[in-house]
Amino acid sequence: MSRPPESQAAMDQLLATLDLEKLEENLFRGSSPQVGWQRVFGGQVIAQALMAAQRTVGDDRFVHSLHAYFIRPGDPSVPIVYQVDRIRDGSSFATRWIVAIQHGHPIFSMSASFQVEEGGLDHQVPMPPVTPPEKLMGEKEFKELFLAQAPEVVRKYWSQDRPIEIRPVSLVHYLTKDKLEPRQDIWVRAVGAVPADRHYQACILAYLSDMTLLDTSLYPHGTSIFNPKLQVASLDHAMWFHRPCAMDDWLLYTQDSPSSSGARGMTRGGLYTRSGVLVASVAQEGLIRKRADE
Repeated sequence: MSRPPESQAAMDQLLATLDLEKLEENLFRGSSPQVGWQRVFGGQVIAQALMAAQRTVGDDRFVHSLHAYFIRPGDPSVPIVYQVDRIRDGSSFATRWIVAIQHGHPIFSMSASFQVEEGGLDHQVPMPPVTPPEKLMGEKEFKELFLAQAPEVVRKYWSQDRPIEIRPVSLVHYLTKDKLEPRQDIWVRAVGAVPADRHYQACILAYLSDMTLLDTSLYPHGTSIFNPKLQVASLDHAMWFHRPCAMDDWLLYTQDSPSSSGARGMTRGGLYTRSGVLVASVAQEGLIRKRADE
């Protein structure tokens, strides 16, 4: 696979962000990149919490599921402290409870379960047929064609150097305010090399799993997360890791939103390798509230 021409710098920064400082047994500290955002990206907190938990589990056990709640917005200007509670260490499974703390308050909580490798029954739903990433518009071309007239918040989002490149199979939602079917397919990949370490690979996968999900729940309403009239934020996030993934090629992120109600939108996702192997499933509910002053 040929990597994008840009440097490895964005991925190196993400990997450094995941290399948590150990303060004490079961206590870790992480920082956030200073990129001008008002809150910490949810995928970063998920990935850092997962890394903290993994550092309390033996090397022979790998994450198979996590369930998280976003409690308060994260402040990117100060470190995040991750406290890990070793709930259980069994012969096959280990369970951890992780709380992220800033300014003396929890901002995020997550449970994660780890398992030794085992064989067993094996099946999966097939990957949908979609246009391959090489035939889709790259981010550079996208920026040149669409960003000149885009709102400032959209331009700011797309102008950042990011560790993950995304290529939507369809760009219709960027061109219209029509109400669309609540589903989308997006190719995603790391812009730089990811270590050949399953713990880091799982964290990168968890990081990117928080990207683009909420937008899918807004498709049927002819709007997007960039609409300044909306208050949009992740509320909870669940993920199941089915099979190892080396993170060295494009992944297809299939998404659908079965429901939006009560100022919340729910989205499901599946992550497939290019060859069609389902590596992870995701579910998320997010806040999609109209602002009070609108």
